Amino acid sequence: MDQQTVCTTVSDKGVATVTLNRPEKHNAFDDAIIAELRVTFDELAERDDVRVVVLASEGKNFSAGADLAWMKRMAGYDYGHNMKDAEALAGMLKALFELPQPTIARVQGAAFGGAVGLVSCCDMAVGSESASFALSEVKIGLVPATISPYVIRAIGERAARRYFVTGERFAAEQALRLGLLSEVVPETELDGALAQLVDAVLGNGPEAVRAAKDLINSVAGQDITNDLIEDTCARIAHIRVSHQGQEGLSAFLNKRSPSWKQD
Repeated sequence: MDQQTVCTTVSDKGVATVTLNRPEKHNAFDDAIIAELRVTFDELAERDDVRVVVLASEGKNFSAGADLAWMKRMAGYDYGHNMKDAEALAGMLKALFELPQPTIARVQGAAFGGAVGLVSCCDMAVGSESASFALSEVKIGLVPATISPYVIRAIGERAARRYFVTGERFAAEQALRLGLLSEVVPETELDGALAQLVDAVLGNGPEAVRAAKDLINSVAGQDITNDLIEDTCARIAHIRVSHQGQEGLSAFLNKRSPSWKQD
């Protein structure tokens, strides 16, 4: 029986863990894995019982990026086939980026090429001290095109101008300074740090968490106009009068735990 290359579990607390399960290939991905990830993310987006999504991988490395055999096949494609191939990857990344639930990447070892895109698409990322990153596409005469919208959002234009054109490897601490990682911890503390972030999310109002993520996506990069201000006012007014908003305010004022918090 073939090994399952993408494994998904959902805990009774609503934590979905999507795991790249190809450690013998350093979790390199190809068109089949990209398609499987796209289906997984689309399905999770429709699940109200899923409150947070963790992107992880088995083995020593998070992901080496594109699979060598896939790259060999792509080298023989014409322009039209390359466009379709790139569109599939872009669609998967967009599906991850647009998940309504908060997303957290768990990063160990190497995260190269497209793997930096996966990390950049997540809202948060916890990395081990030994984690390392590279946007190495230029070393083989390519560019990090499909992942660029997410990587530039994550590390900023100035850093992208360096790492897109040098292809140099950078360590976890530099990834933290750039904003690609949210936190860096020893390898033995990686799961503990991840659990703390997950618990922090689960302690908050489920609808408010989704609304907060949507708020960021709607406001980031926008000019501060009257329309934008009106939209933000409408958002807070809407959630204040919602059932969850009323429950949260009541719990706070009466010094009790809200109904969604599991003590």
